[in-house]
Amino acid sequence: MASVLLGLDVIKKNGFSQVEGRNIGLVVNGASIDASFNHAVDIFRDGKGINLVALFGPQHGIWGETQDNMVEWQGFRDERTGLPVYSLYGETREPLPKMLDQLDCLVIDLPDIGARYYTFVWTMALCLRACKKHNLSCIILDRPNPITGTFTEGPLLEPKFSSFVGLYPLPVRHGMTMGELALYFNQEYSINCDLTVVSMNGWQREMWHDDTGLPWVIPSPNMPAIDTAIVYPGIALLEGTNISEGRGTTRPFEIVGIPGINPYELVKALNKEDLPGVIFRPLYFVPAFQKHQGEVCGGMQIHVAKRDLFLPVITGVAIIKAVYQLYPEIFQWKKPPYEYEETKLPIDILSGSDTLRLQIEKGCSLKEISASWEKKREKFLIERKPYLLY
Repeated sequence: MASVLLGLDVIKKNGFSQVEGRNIGLVVNGASIDASFNHAVDIFRDGKGINLVALFGPQHGIWGETQDNMVEWQGFRDERTGLPVYSLYGETREPLPKMLDQLDCLVIDLPDIGARYYTFVWTMALCLRACKKHNLSCIILDRPNPITGTFTEGPLLEPKFSSFVGLYPLPVRHGMTMGELALYFNQEYSINCDLTVVSMNGWQREMWHDDTGLPWVIPSPNMPAIDTAIVYPGIALLEGTNISEGRGTTRPFEIVGIPGINPYELVKALNKEDLPGVIFRPLYFVPAFQKHQGEVCGGMQIHVAKRDLFLPVITGVAIIKAVYQLYPEIFQWKKPPYEYEETKLPIDILSGSDTLRLQIEKGCSLKEISASWEKKREKFLIERKPYLLY
């Protein structure tokens, strides 16, 4: 039995008082469920006094149907409910006036996995902006950060590197919930929309997802398990390189590699870095799709042995650094476009600036790299404090 009541549970328990008699748009995806696997769309449709007018979905489709990343989808009319479904990952990322003109309120019930470049956070932020522009209220139904609210790691985004994988300055691993982030963005970046966060009951910051008693439903097609979410904040940096981050395998973000390298040599180099909480197992694999489809890649599987010690971001940096140094003739920084950014390098918008890339190119040590982001990370911890709900 779940020990945590989601924001979705709480608003239902309270009789939907915040939305009674209002025209509602619901921003959801396939993981917007309660502990009994009831979907938010059905819960709101069954609620008394609710006028559900429209549905909105983020990247990967409203039901998670687009497998790969950076695949746009188009809106449609849902046959089962008869409601219009608007895509926020196609013609636009921010709701357009024509999508909102019949609404009084947007209700957002989206999962997050605790990393700055997971785009559902920025779909939420753009919805806040749209609500302000069009005089709508916004309600966030809060959900757990599955990789806890206690750990933060990584460089902060610099504003000139803002993109759809990072609109506002956050460290890579931010340690906040969707509701807390909404409060933070709304105040600190002067969005100033009419915002309500329906908090969870029973969630504590030190909880991992499997401490909550809630089911894991994949929030996106390449996020199959809590193990994936734990490594994602660091291994997603590989999307800025020609190293496979494991898309097209059964363990995305846990299996990484590239054709032409010796996995045992790579693992030997990484073991010298003495990274905490992690074991690298050398292997060969063939991605079924995405980077190096159908090619034999040398690489490894990342096994997190002690997740309270594991540092995903510096681990991801270590992998890139090792391949860059060992195989300069093979390694490449990926070129744009990437997530609607046409000019800046993907690694730069993922890491939040060009600093990390230049540090790797200059041969800086992992200690020097991690030390370089500490002051800004510590400042962020102070700035976020007034917005923490748990």
